[in-house]
This record gives sequence, C-alpha cells and structure tokens, in this order.
Amino acid sequence: MRFLPDEDHRSYAATVRRLLADAGPYEAARAWAAGDHAPGRALWQALAGTGLPALAVPEERGGIGWYPPELAAAFVEIGRVSAPGPLVETVALAAGLPAASGWTARLLSGDRLATVTDPAAGYAVDAQVADVAFVLEGDGLATGTVAGAPSRSLDPGRHLVRCVPGEAVAADTCRIRALATLLTAAQLLGAGEALLQGSVDYAGQRRQFGRPVGSFQAVKHQLANVAVALEFARPLLYGGALAVRGDTGADPRDLPAAKAACAHAAHLAARTALQVHGALGYTDEYDLTLPLRKARALHGAWGTPAACQAAVLAGELLPG
Repeated sequence: MRFLPDEDHRSYAATVRRLLADAGPYEAARAWAAGDHAPGRALWQALAGTGLPALAVPEERGGIGWYPPELAAAFVEIGRVSAPGPLVETVALAAGLPAASGWTARLLSGDRLATVTDPAAGYAVDAQVADVAFVLEGDGLATGTVAGAPSRSLDPGRHLVRCVPGEAVAADTCRIRALATLLTAAQLLGAGEALLQGSVDYAGQRRQFGRPVGSFQAVKHQLANVAVALEFARPLLYGGALAVRGDTGADPRDLPAAKAACAHAAHLAARTALQVHGALGYTDEYDLTLPLRKARALHGAWGTPAACQAAVLAGELLPG
C-alpha cells in the first residue's frame, strides 16, 4: 500500500503550521519548563480549536472521525516547534476512552489535558500538571494518582511522574498505545526537520577560513545523510498511520518501523546539529536547543528502538 498526503492533508498541516508560528511556541515551551503552564495551555486550546483532537474521535462520540494520517501530519508540525505538554497522551486518551468516562468532551474542547503512563518506562509525562492521569498496564487502564515529586527529563519541558493505579477504566488500550506511538514518531520527524533546517541555515552563515562552513564537503555529507534519513522515515510514518487506521492491506509492521526510523533520523539530526553549530548548540538561549533536547527525550518514548525492531521482526503493530 502506498500513501501520499493529498491536498486536504497538506492544507490542514499548513493551517497548524501557521497557527503555531503565530502562537510563540518556543516562548510557551520555555515558560512550561519554568513552571508557567498558561501559555502552553493556551496553545493547546488554539490547536483544539482547529479540530485536532476531534480527528481521533468518531462522530458518535462528539468528534470528527478516525483520522490518524491527519493527526500524524499535525504532530509533525507540533514536533517542529517543540510545543510543550502531554499533547500526545491527551489525544491518545481521547481516542481510547469510552464516552461513559465523561472525559472525551472535555479533552476535545482543549480545556483539559490528560496523561497516561508509558508502559515501557513506567512514568506519565507532566502528570503533576494534567487534569487527569491514567496508568496503562498490559491490556488494562486505571485512574492514576501522582506518587512523589516529578523528575526532570532531558527535555526541560517534560516532567516524568510515577503514578499509582486506582480504579479500573474500560478503554481501548490498543488504540491508545498505537496512537501514542504514531504521534510520538510524528513529533520526532518534525523535530528532525527543524534541526536539519536550522543546521542548513547556520551552515550558510557561519564562516571559517573565509568560507561558509556549509561549503565544506564534510558538512555537506553530514547534512545530506540527515536529509536522507528523514526522507526515508516520512513514508513509513504515513504507512504507520494507515496501519493504525486499520486500512485493509496496511502492514502493521509499519508502525514500529516508523517509530524506529523517526527516532533514528531525529537522533542523527540532533548529533549533526550539535556538530554544525559547535558550542552554540549547547546554549539554552538558542531556539534550536529545544527540538534538539526534545528529540533525545522522545527517542525511547512509546517504544524504544530495540522494542520497535523486535515488533517489526515479529510482525506486530505495537512495540513491547
């Protein structure tokens, strides 16, 4: 099966990109890291106003339908600007929670944020800020209570929180996990694209020996390798979206393959960005630091590379 984004996909992604560009996402990410969550919540409300979370919920439950490819396109843009908060988890829970839980409508409005534990890591992102937390264990979902102080991630905009399971909640846990894996991969692809573009721009400005560093063959090769890795990851991401959507003929292996490929491409983009920028790449004040640290933090989220590779070999949809 072959999938290419059509005009509707590209138009929606462009809408999300324009909204994010006007909303000051880097400022919101820095404020979130400093403990001021208002700008990040306002950013999410603006995204929800475009119908973004409703793309994960069928019409009979108050949403627009089940559109993983469109969601993936939107989260590439979200990853490109390092938007803060448990956005992946909020959308995944909106998709998997039953209408009877009472949370779906509140999550669709953008007024509430939700989070859930990553079963491989055992933590929930930003549970101390979210309006509700859940614990995902095997095929079961339960309400979660924060246990202990949050830990800092490599990404200062992510706080990792242990949660104690409480009352069991009926939910489609396969859908929650699959969508969280897909949207994390999309964020990684977006972060990698931002890192590549920032590196190309900087390589054209920085000069050594009277020439732009981008004119040196070694730098060109590194940037080209990143571009190739991102280009190979992109069709896998959309193939994974079709697998999550449940299309006839879609290969379930595309989802773990997409997560592994996007993680690899983003990691390569981050390493190359550090080398191209030199010491400047380590400074918190420089905007490119945000996708750089985001890429490293998401590398193993919702499926480590090893777990994804094992799932591909086993022909499974979900990484263990």
